Amino acid sequence: MFGRGNKELDAAVRELAEADTLAFGGVGFAGTLLPVTEAYREVERQLDAHPEQARRKVDRLLEHGSPAGRAYAATLLGRVDPAGARAAWESLRGEPAEFTTFGGCVMGRTTLGEYAAARLAEG
Repeated sequence: MFGRGNKELDAAVRELAEADTLAFGGVGFAGTLLPVTEAYREVERQLDAHPEQARRKVDRLLEHGSPAGRAYAATLLGRVDPAGARAAWESLRGEPAEFTTFGGCVMGRTTLGEYAAARLAEG
């Protein structure tokens, strides 16, 4: 579904596509990095190293990923195309699907639409 590319990028995008949790840093008291967070960071690196190839994967992830995967994709898009990221967040604003979020030790649940609205409100 996500096409050809380098192994690291492909593996990271697969991980994000199936994500059910959104965490950008360490979680829990130990600050453990989840595999999905490591995958997000790999795609960030790939956007710098292979911008065209990684951007295509991010665009597909935005279209076909899990709710958390789509949130990761829109966030990644903000690194390379702020206007495109804003349009992505706008398109996700009405999505009712839920996922888990982590901010350090704090776990929560939100809908993709609520998360998108919050990102848009941040500017």
